[in-house]
Amino acid sequence: MTVRTRSRRRVRPARLLLELLLVAVGLVMIAPLVWLVVQSFTEEQAAFEIPPNWIPKPFTTENFTGVPDAIPFGRMALNSLQVAVIATVGSLLVSVLAAYAFSRLTFRGRDGIFLVLLSALMIPAQMTVIPVFVLMRNLGLIDSLPALWLPALINVFSIFFFRQYFNTIPRELDEAARIDGAGHLWILFRIIVPLSGPALAAMAILTFQAVWNNYLAPLIFLSTPENMTLPVGLVTLQSSHGGSPVVVFAAITAVVVPVLALFLVFQRSFVASIAQAGLRG
Repeated sequence: MTVRTRSRRRVRPARLLLELLLVAVGLVMIAPLVWLVVQSFTEEQAAFEIPPNWIPKPFTTENFTGVPDAIPFGRMALNSLQVAVIATVGSLLVSVLAAYAFSRLTFRGRDGIFLVLLSALMIPAQMTVIPVFVLMRNLGLIDSLPALWLPALINVFSIFFFRQYFNTIPRELDEAARIDGAGHLWILFRIIVPLSGPALAAMAILTFQAVWNNYLAPLIFLSTPENMTLPVGLVTLQSSHGGSPVVVFAAITAVVVPVLALFLVFQRSFVASIAQAGLRG
């Protein structure tokens, strides 16, 4: 028996133990979500039995039909989708343009401006609420959806993320394109952006999730129920539906599913982006 064979036999039990530990931790993390979905399909009198039921018995969909009776769920979902899509697409576009400027262009004060931009990451979002509110009021956008997606177009972390990713793309590609007469926009959208697919997918997931789940901004900027988004609607539902928790669970399930589906669709790109960033340094 060789030394390599002995080492493999020693590693296998440790690796198996690590895999079992990771599976156990994963089950603990996913258990609340599974329980939430199960309870949303369970009748109220059987929802909180101990030990908990992991299969909805008796099965019912009445909890979901009770949500639109309490709040304008469809309208709020449309508002949330509109804000999340516009903010995600707009933020990606603005961030890509800004990141290209900081990564590829040379101008006076570039590094200083980028350092000042990064310093914004040190400021809590709650401290910028009042200035943003004053700005939206001066623009006449209070109690309207643009008050939510317009400030979200500037994402400092997204600019930093794309700038670091663009720095890993060889500059020889830019030089070859310039020899053929290509301009900056052509290089950006024909070379840089196609090579940054995993990074775009990862940032799209993070941005969509953050805007979709945002509660503070809609609470401050919106006042009419017709313009409210789902996070505010869930709080309204919890306080106005006679204390029926299973209906609230059904509404939360309907809110969580789109973000979960988005992550499942782009999970390979998300993992690939993180892996490439780690390998490229």
